[in-house]
Amino acid sequence: MEKKDAIVVYGASSENIADNYKSAAHELGKLIAAAGKTLVSGGGKAGLMKAAIDGATSNGGTTIGVLPQFMIERKWQHPGLTEIIATPDMHTRKRTMAELSMAAIACPGGCGTFEELMEIITWRQLNLYHGQVVILNTDGYYDPLIQMLQRTIDQGFMRGDHAGLWHVASTPAQALEMALMPCDISEFTQKIH
Repeated sequence: MEKKDAIVVYGASSENIADNYKSAAHELGKLIAAAGKTLVSGGGKAGLMKAAIDGATSNGGTTIGVLPQFMIERKWQHPGLTEIIATPDMHTRKRTMAELSMAAIACPGGCGTFEELMEIITWRQLNLYHGQVVILNTDGYYDPLIQMLQRTIDQGFMRGDHAGLWHVASTPAQALEMALMPCDISEFTQKIH
């Protein structure tokens, strides 16, 4: 599969969350499929991963789940995935999802989603990832994190131009539009010494 054909979606694996988050992830999956892109995710059968996968498949889309072998053995994978890629560990899982994708969209989630989002932003800053990174800020979920990212700039821990390493979307349609924008990160990496 060509990297240019897929968008990786990060998101919660919890079912104990409000329906508005699930609806937005489902809509995002539908829109990714409508755009002719493959949805790559952690491949879980619950939460926002499930909602995004269900959205894509309901619209005729292709879905790839990337899961460590131990999760497959525990049957945590979504049964409707087009393809499952098994990895030996979590680190390889994240790298594989990034390698398959042309852009990344983070739906709301917990520590695992935060970690994936922070890592892909860092990889973009270091010119290790060449796609857009979008935070889908459904109903303001990510407001505190966005404030924290701005604080890192205000306090000098990141340069002002690093705010361009990510985009913030309020709707699934806006998130997809941002993910599909051309990406040039040379301005960020030229200044790294």
